[in-house]
Amino acid sequence: MNPISFSLVLTGVLLNAAAQLLLKAGTNRIGEFAFSWENLGPVGVKVASSPHILGGLACYAVSVVVWIMALSRVPVSVAYPMLSIGYIVNAFAAWMLFGESLAIQKLIGIGFIVVGVFLVARS
Repeated sequence: MNPISFSLVLTGVLLNAAAQLLLKAGTNRIGEFAFSWENLGPVGVKVASSPHILGGLACYAVSVVVWIMALSRVPVSVAYPMLSIGYIVNAFAAWMLFGESLAIQKLIGIGFIVVGVFLVARS
């Protein structure tokens, strides 16, 4: 994989990870909710007017464009497994930003992901 192709794949992965983190930040501000006919309007307005959620959706939109560019250069059998890097980024970012746990079991799983991504990237 050449540097431009790798940059596109990594940018797509990081935009996807950023989208998840922004959506989580938005839902943290809105609070727990359930969609029902009674609260569809009020919850919909909160979701649609949340800067974090709108930012997350924008990251998803840009990531799709970047991902399409990446797929035009990289075999899907190599590019798609690279999405696993997002798990690693999100686990550490969620720990730092939201205080989510990062237990030894998660760290071992992340280690397996790192090894797997390395092996796929080298193929």
